[in-house]
Amino acid sequence: MEPGTYEYNLVFLAALLLVAVLVPVVPLVAARFLAPRKPSPLKRQIYECGMESRGDAWVQFKVQYYLYALVFVVFDIETIFLYPWAVAFKRLGLFAFVEMIIFLAILAGGWLYAWKKGLLEWR
Repeated sequence: MEPGTYEYNLVFLAALLLVAVLVPVVPLVAARFLAPRKPSPLKRQIYECGMESRGDAWVQFKVQYYLYALVFVVFDIETIFLYPWAVAFKRLGLFAFVEMIIFLAILAGGWLYAWKKGLLEWR
């Protein structure tokens, strides 16, 4: 097999997939067989911040927390897309500028929708 042929690329891909599977599986299997197991009631107790837990573990959070988290993630992803675009702005040309304006308009539309629905107001 010579480099650059279809068979060579297929074997290379298979080797990479094998490594990708073995890297996480081998330590998990090794830990399963080599790790000491000494269960006790003390080890099975719930541990939280160094204190014993009191009360019910099921706590309901307001949906508002999740909405803020989603809005944060959206704008975080926006920043991830904006930074490389800004770095290469001079080399990209007019087409990339128009595409980024469309991208920002879609995000602004989503932000305005969330604002109009009152999702960004703390109640």
